Amino acid sequence: MTYDAIVIGAGLSGLVTSAEIANNGKTVLLLDQEPESSFGGQAWWSFGGLFLIDSPEQRKMGIKDSLELAEQDWFGSASFEREVEDYWGKQWAKAYLEFAANEKRDWLRRLGISLFPVVGWAERGGYLAEGHGNSVPRFHIVWGTGPGVVEPFEKLVNKFIEGGMITYKPRHQVDELITENKSITGVKGSVLKDDRVKRGEKSSREVVGEFEYNAEHIVIASGGVGANFNLIRENWPEHLGNPPKHMISGVPDYVDGRMVTIAEDAGARVVNKDRMWHYTEGIKNWNPVWSNHGIRILPGPSSIWLDAEGRRFPAPNFPGFDTLGTLETILKTGYDYSWFILTQKIIEKEFALSGSEQNPDLTGKSIKQLLKRVLPGAPEPVEAFKTKGEDFIVADQLSDLVEKMNDLTGDELLNEEHIRKQIEARDREIDNKFTKDLQITALRGSRFNKGDKLIRTAKPHKILDSKNGPLIAVRLNILSRKTLGGLQTDLSGRVLGQNDEPIKGLYAVGEASGFGGGGMHGYRALEGTFLGGCLFTGKTVGRTIGKYS
Repeated sequence: MTYDAIVIGAGLSGLVTSAEIANNGKTVLLLDQEPESSFGGQAWWSFGGLFLIDSPEQRKMGIKDSLELAEQDWFGSASFEREVEDYWGKQWAKAYLEFAANEKRDWLRRLGISLFPVVGWAERGGYLAEGHGNSVPRFHIVWGTGPGVVEPFEKLVNKFIEGGMITYKPRHQVDELITENKSITGVKGSVLKDDRVKRGEKSSREVVGEFEYNAEHIVIASGGVGANFNLIRENWPEHLGNPPKHMISGVPDYVDGRMVTIAEDAGARVVNKDRMWHYTEGIKNWNPVWSNHGIRILPGPSSIWLDAEGRRFPAPNFPGFDTLGTLETILKTGYDYSWFILTQKIIEKEFALSGSEQNPDLTGKSIKQLLKRVLPGAPEPVEAFKTKGEDFIVADQLSDLVEKMNDLTGDELLNEEHIRKQIEARDREIDNKFTKDLQITALRGSRFNKGDKLIRTAKPHKILDSKNGPLIAVRLNILSRKTLGGLQTDLSGRVLGQNDEPIKGLYAVGEASGFGGGGMHGYRALEGTFLGGCLFTGKTVGRTIGKYS
């Protein structure tokens, strides 16, 4: 059988692209190296956050947003500075902002995707108005989290599979792009041994056969490099110093970057390899699925953040404010971990964990379970990490806490008196509603936001007051996650060659394309924009291919 298009990768961007192409009456061959259990890719594991501008959910919460404000935030965060590498990324950023302000929400609702009514405030920045960060809350959580985003596109693809418009072949690993007369005309690869591993688990790479297929349009939807620590370290940005010796992985093993390298070998231009998005609040999963499995804490603004030697980080390195800036600050200490110190009151109100499996109430669409979030006590997944996670320490007295922190690392870097002095100084600032401590100013300001006051920011209190205890310390690891650079594409999603011209027949979507143009985020992301980038690039390329006669 011949196909109009071949899509490489059955993650979210691949599903959206395939559905759009098939919806326009064209046949698709969907290839993926993983078993059927991983249909939907890493999006299935996500928290399901989407970036929207001036949404009804924002307006109901009294949030005043606009396309102009969002563009100010985006470009202030992106810091585009590279003439060639950033040219198409900037075009994609502008197009995506228009999408997020207009078509995006209605399109998703028509597909059956609904949103949690409380809008989250991610990446708050902490700089001047034109600098990094979201000026207002824009993080919209999908009712159903990551699986809730994947489900409608999975249904569409399955409908087209049943109708013969899409052919899906798992365990088909593409090893080569076929080139004829400077055009990409097909793919060659290896058929991998069937493997009945569960979703996200590492699968076999044993080869049992070969394949070759041809099509007029080839789409790379294979994701980034988040699980390939060798590639991460090889491309580590110079301004961040030396890469961390120790990291944990926020994505399954199959997020290996193979296809981007294969496309580059075929003449495609890959840009902004040194732009990455790794989190600073990673904890080791006590119940791992993939290799070196880590989870990100989604923190509220109140925890005390200390470096490995027990020094409080300066402004604006507060929880949830500037991921990349705090990463740089941590690595400059010469260590690749840091600490939160907090109270029971803070963990109950402010700690959430990223990922669909860590939020069973939202993922399972259970109102009954969701209501438990406003009751006393930490959410059950958080409590499980507090009890079973190796990075968590609980103690009634600061002296015991610091001793256990030193025992955990074996480094003996922390001095109780030094830590106590800093926390006592911070606690004195709580006595008045005004303060010179910018973290306290920030957490008080956040409570003007209804969502933060309701479920994300604890009432300001003294850390060392025993009535707020027990005390909790959390060792924070560097957690790999997203690739911000990638295959450079024009606004139709066509991959560009080294001569700045589109390579005929080759397209890229999702993380493989830097979420559009080889890097529509620039240096920094505003969050909720990764799933959105997969949706937007997939929709765009699907429409582009669908228009060909």
